[in-house]
Amino acid sequence: MTPQSPTRGQPPAMDAPIRYLSTRGHAPAASISAAIAAGLAPDGGLYVPEALPRLDPATFDPHASLAATAATLLVPFFAGDPLAAELPAICAEALTFDTPLRALPAHPHSAMLELFHGPTSAFKDVGARFLAACLARLPRADARPLTILVATSGDTGAAVGAAFFHRPNLRVVILYPDGLVSPRQAHQLGSFGDNVQALRVAGRFDDCQRMVKAALGDAALQAEVPLSSANSISLGRLLPQMSYYAHAALGWWRAHGAPLNFIVPTGNLGNALACLWVRQLGLPVGEVRLACNANATLPEFFAGTDYRPREAVATLANAMDVGAPSNFERLRWTFADTATLRAAVSASSTDDAAIRQTLARHAHAHDEVFCPHTATAMHVLDTLREGGDTRPWAVVATAHPAKFDSIVEPLVGHPVPAPAALVAMLERSASAAPLTADPIALQHWLRQPGRG
Repeated sequence: MTPQSPTRGQPPAMDAPIRYLSTRGHAPAASISAAIAAGLAPDGGLYVPEALPRLDPATFDPHASLAATAATLLVPFFAGDPLAAELPAICAEALTFDTPLRALPAHPHSAMLELFHGPTSAFKDVGARFLAACLARLPRADARPLTILVATSGDTGAAVGAAFFHRPNLRVVILYPDGLVSPRQAHQLGSFGDNVQALRVAGRFDDCQRMVKAALGDAALQAEVPLSSANSISLGRLLPQMSYYAHAALGWWRAHGAPLNFIVPTGNLGNALACLWVRQLGLPVGEVRLACNANATLPEFFAGTDYRPREAVATLANAMDVGAPSNFERLRWTFADTATLRAAVSASSTDDAAIRQTLARHAHAHDEVFCPHTATAMHVLDTLREGGDTRPWAVVATAHPAKFDSIVEPLVGHPVPAPAALVAMLERSASAAPLTADPIALQHWLRQPGRG
């Protein structure tokens, strides 16, 4: 059933508070603080702003850091909220690393937006650190610890674990599909201890996501164990992810006088939606193409078929192994109707054979090494260039290839050095508790004394 969309209003004034509504239209409006604290709306929908603001590119400082760009970008989303005064400090605390846009030698007018320079070597560090900085500043009447639930297909869990590690009165429970993440990803997920617990679920990512949503929507469980989410269903994760697109697009626009087009690897649609929202805000983002793996839910929809979520299939680009992308509800809310949506976005699938071919070819011809997810986007760019497209494109690099050494190294023919932060994490011991793929099993686990 298609969720109901909340009524869209006119873009608010820069200093007017924005109300946040559920994509399903059956929950009270909330402030940004309340929406971030809750994660999921009470009716099971995802929080969206009542209307997206419009921004003037000229208001952004051309010499600003990523953190300063983020603070400017997010001002209207936090207007009138207690967190508004803390916004510059939140951005400065979260965005301590760069997301550089570098030229690609393989193609003219092409660049790579590198999002893997954070502490866990994946783009998820941006949203996870921002969310943790927000929740640490929100007052809570309940003295019990707040348990952050996160379903992960590989990278989200480690980013959330690192962002919340050792934070007082906050606990993290990570659910990941056992055997369906890379060995290094699995080690990261179980390497924290203290207030971060990993659960290896006997199922797929979609099972983990379903279990988390069921727990968040269970009022009786919430009364016993205060819960929130750190998946991209959380606005606290999604909004800051707009910052690196805005920063890159504004820099390109100032240098070249034209919008920058993006190819975004995607599974659950959070990263892609952040890019599309930046364009909706009026900033110089051009065409957006979604690069998917063999999970074809989105490519089939954009090709004209009905939206049909299904069980995910396992691929080399495991972090994108999603058959029922949560943020599809937000994507539909963003555009007036299906025809407008399909005209605004396109998507394509890249199978494992093409991922392998892309990784090997670019390593041998250009000495470029990517992770399997980034390779899906590079395959799209290669296809565009072979077809004569000369427009400026940025491929979004979502993770460091060293996280997928068992896949990448045999294809590129040499070891891939790991960043120092990843090496340090891999040197720690790791453990994860087994769990069946059943929402009741998670609820029972959370209710046990000392858990959550």
